[in-house]
Amino acid sequence: MKNTVLSILTVGCVILASSTMAQSSIYDFKVDGLTGEEINFADFKGKKILIVNTASKCGFTKQYTQLQELYDKHGKNIVVVGFPANNFGKQEPGTNDEIDTFCKKNYGVSFPMASKVSVRGDDMHALFSWMTELENPDFTGNIKWNFEKFLFDENGNLIHRYRSQTSPTDEKITSLL
Repeated sequence: MKNTVLSILTVGCVILASSTMAQSSIYDFKVDGLTGEEINFADFKGKKILIVNTASKCGFTKQYTQLQELYDKHGKNIVVVGFPANNFGKQEPGTNDEIDTFCKKNYGVSFPMASKVSVRGDDMHALFSWMTELENPDFTGNIKWNFEKFLFDENGNLIHRYRSQTSPTDEKITSLL
């Protein structure tokens, strides 16, 4: 179900109107990529999508290795999209360029990476606000730490959400590919 919000501002004799549409599907989202390109989730129709909030200075940072392994091994069936965020312990302090260099140099990351976002709080990115409210068989609500994962099926439906401790190559994920 799509909701439309209409805002009208009257300035003198001029009426300015804007409307925003609440997204109802992962395919409604487009985000800025880490190196300036656009990531359009509609381009991933027919594949599973694993969305992960990431950080370069976290105890779970080594999961970049498993994310890349998953992408390399199952790339015809799944797209991994990383979202760097500095919400937890200031563990992602870098700029987009610094994050890109770090990921490529240390982990050989070739899967799509979004530009740095907020995944919690007043400035939470719209995608994460939407995802954390979706019904799913696991749990809903705020992201608790870096490297939480959201797995969508080939039709754009959220099928599972995993906390940070679940490795990207865990059978809980790979058995669904």
